[in-house]
Amino acid sequence: MITTAKYIRVSSKGQNEARQKDSSMVEYFDTISGVIPFTERPEAIRLLEDVRTGKIKTIVVHSVDRLGRNAYDIQTTMELLNREDINLIVENLGLHSRIDGRQNPIFKMICDLLANVSQIERESIKERIAEGIAIAKTKGKYKGRVKGIIETNEEFLSKYKSEIKLIKNDSFSLSQLNKMTNISINTIRKIKSML
Repeated sequence: MITTAKYIRVSSKGQNEARQKDSSMVEYFDTISGVIPFTERPEAIRLLEDVRTGKIKTIVVHSVDRLGRNAYDIQTTMELLNREDINLIVENLGLHSRIDGRQNPIFKMICDLLANVSQIERESIKERIAEGIAIAKTKGKYKGRVKGIIETNEEFLSKYKSEIKLIKNDSFSLSQLNKMTNISINTIRKIKSML
């Protein structure tokens, strides 16, 4: 049966995905950084498999930046979906990539522009975080993790429940896992040693 899918992405567990949810569609939900290429995200991979088998013909995203935070990757993903004759709908713009089965040139123009804006926004966020940490350090307010905290393996692993499945997957390198989960490489090594 051909259906419409909603692709949802949040960068971290703390983010609220409610604005992206839509129970009227099949949902594919990734908690992963937008810098990870679309074709390397677990739920996006599953979505693309369903596209290739013909189960999905329309994909809805809340905004262009849900596809990613790298302009090249967003444009590559849109081109991949176009080759599969997928109608990509960007909700917050009310734009469809295909109209009457043909590619919508206005969609491509606007989304290419927004892909670049998304990348610039991510770089700006990184700069603001680094500046904030530097200011907090000079004021003595940023100290990092408190030393001497002791927790059991179960308590430690319980903080990473949603990431453990990815970390168990040996097809990803430590640096890929770091980008996908926003967990440091040393912490990923520690998790792997406990599994």
